[in-house]
Amino acid sequence: MSVPLLEIRGLSVHFPTPDGVVRAVDGLSLAVERGETLGIVGESGSGKSVTFLAAMQLLGKGRAQVQGEILLDGVDLLTTRPAEMRRIRGARIGMIFQDPMSALHPLFRVGDQIAETVRAHEDIGRREAAHRAVDALRQVGLANADERAHQYPHELSGGMRQRVMIAMALVLEPELLIADEPTTALDTTVEAQILEIITEMKVRLGIGVVLVSHSLATVADVAETVLVMYAGRAVERGPSIRVFADPQHPYTWGLLDSLPTVDARRERLVPIAGSPPSLIDPPPGCRFAGRCPYRFDACDGDLPDLIERGGDHADACLLGTADRRVVRRHPAHTTAPGAPA
Repeated sequence: MSVPLLEIRGLSVHFPTPDGVVRAVDGLSLAVERGETLGIVGESGSGKSVTFLAAMQLLGKGRAQVQGEILLDGVDLLTTRPAEMRRIRGARIGMIFQDPMSALHPLFRVGDQIAETVRAHEDIGRREAAHRAVDALRQVGLANADERAHQYPHELSGGMRQRVMIAMALVLEPELLIADEPTTALDTTVEAQILEIITEMKVRLGIGVVLVSHSLATVADVAETVLVMYAGRAVERGPSIRVFADPQHPYTWGLLDSLPTVDARRERLVPIAGSPPSLIDPPPGCRFAGRCPYRFDACDGDLPDLIERGGDHADACLLGTADRRVVRRHPAHTTAPGAPA
């Protein structure tokens, strides 16, 4: 059996604070294959970005308590020495950060920053590295790449800066690309262009992609697989076509209900009531129970794990247990026995 490009097993990331331990990620498992895009969605604070900062060893020494396994081609990144990890970053794993303005150095030209990434991993001269940087900018669709390479980050628009970040992440043709909220603060047209670039590069290079987002709409057209996270846990996972067509967890229903629609029958968006629980002292049982209109007594018992429902579609909700006899449908078609109508 082939080994996944990236596999996370039972990952926990806890942050000690004066008020207690924040359980930012609590028992997360996932896998990404070569040539696959995994979309990870959830509200802010659900543990999405922390998961992949842990994978890159970018949480800061001594700041976090990290347990579990993060395997790249079967090798655990959590036990990898810092010197080897520096070689892996960029060469084998590329990362697009959420805010290119803060990720790019303001005092260096963008072409020089990409060229420096190349020279950090390959024994080549400055001239050749500069050519590689310009080629990388062309490949991500940046017009007048020669001219743009000599500009500073503040001289570029938000969409241009994001293209620079993509070029920097892919210039060494890594095996895995992690895109952490790559379209934040971009208008819808530029957002579509950025997602198209990522998809085109994935196909051309045959790499695995992790697309982290707070929006299901952002990953709907580009991800083959979707993982929904809530309060540090995975609550639903499956092929995107099944998750969007037949969502199984009430939290996923809520995310979909909060999206704009062209359906004239729906007059306004429906926000998810309440707030996520404290991750210092999370409640027993299902962490979404306090916001769920379908809550019943068993939800306050043991913390539910993902349960396979067939076709690689899994969820962590007790509504689907046999004793409840609930037909799993979108809430517009479902009322759980004993739950408020």
